[in-house]
Amino acid sequence: MNIHEYQAKQLLRSYGAPVSDGRVVLRAEEAKTAAGGLDGPLWVVKAQIHAGGRGKGSFKEADAGEKGGVRLAKSVEEAAEEAKKMLGKTLVTHQTGPAGKQVNRIYIEEGSDIETELYLALLVDRVTSRVSFVCSTEGGMDIEEVAASTPEKILSFSVDPATGYQAFHGRRIAFALGLEGAQVKQCVKLMGQLYTAFIERDMEMLEINPLIVTDKGDLKVLDAKLSFDGNALYRQSDVAELRDETEEDPKELQASKYDLNYIALDGEIGCMVNGAGLAMATMDIIKLNGAEPANFLDVGGGATKEKVTEAFKIITSDKNVKGILVNIFGGIMRCDVIAEGVIAAVKEVGLQVPLVVRLEGTNVEQGKKLINESGLNVIAADDLKDGAQKIVAEVKG
Repeated sequence: MNIHEYQAKQLLRSYGAPVSDGRVVLRAEEAKTAAGGLDGPLWVVKAQIHAGGRGKGSFKEADAGEKGGVRLAKSVEEAAEEAKKMLGKTLVTHQTGPAGKQVNRIYIEEGSDIETELYLALLVDRVTSRVSFVCSTEGGMDIEEVAASTPEKILSFSVDPATGYQAFHGRRIAFALGLEGAQVKQCVKLMGQLYTAFIERDMEMLEINPLIVTDKGDLKVLDAKLSFDGNALYRQSDVAELRDETEEDPKELQASKYDLNYIALDGEIGCMVNGAGLAMATMDIIKLNGAEPANFLDVGGGATKEKVTEAFKIITSDKNVKGILVNIFGGIMRCDVIAEGVIAAVKEVGLQVPLVVRLEGTNVEQGKKLINESGLNVIAADDLKDGAQKIVAEVKG
């Protein structure tokens, strides 16, 4: 789960991290009051969306102005005006794709005098199964670009969970970033605060880009992006309350309410599968046959008729879907339950695109019989390869 920058800074502030004072604006008429509550002489006005590259982004609407999603203002009035220009408009960045995201929140914060921009992140390293620090002197840039062009400027190391964070970890980062004097001590303290927040709050990623050195020589968190483990939200109720559902794909949000593992993709063939591994294999074989999957959807091993029905409805709600492949290998999951769910869903929402069904495993004969006797226009498949070839042929044909 992702949260907005202003929420991330509020959370990090509670752990003692140095962040600028700021105000969130939800309505245009609140902008001037929010800006007026901050000391000048410089204000920073930031669009709040769940995507990076805001400063380099652009708005679809001409009346939003030609500047990106991060703007500087030299007066309260100018800050309020910039906020009004961005609210309700669609911001397009390299991470949002061409559709962009609507800006429903603005964050106005005090400006900072920047001496140096640095990069810092904590993330879960799936190779070592540990938390890793990543830092670079190339702050303000996309870390992927730095990794591709100047990888020697990136330091990455993991922390042994048996010892946890130690002062020498912070000193290692400080020296790699070229910090000196009192800045080293600040870095050691800040890294400890961030590591504690990362562990206690079940984060998957904590990115600060940039981490700055001010003109007074102090470290400050200028931007922050936090991502949390969705499977741990049951023990992070205050974090769960920060969820902004307007930033999420409606289909993915609906799927989560039925405990379905669904991720929207850009292809044209909808997939309904049981088991994450089989779902990945199904998407792969669709691509191998010259088409693209429209989604990842794992209904799980214990899906009910109702869950299957909802899964089918979610797939058909995607306007990009030109065909559907149902691929079920019944172990714990029974094929007749899948068949009942598909039949119920088709009767409820209709079937406007080709549907190929491949069933194998527990109660497979009952499942096939239900499908065959339903009167639905369903194409049967003998195996996974046959199913993929048939649905691709239907879509391409």
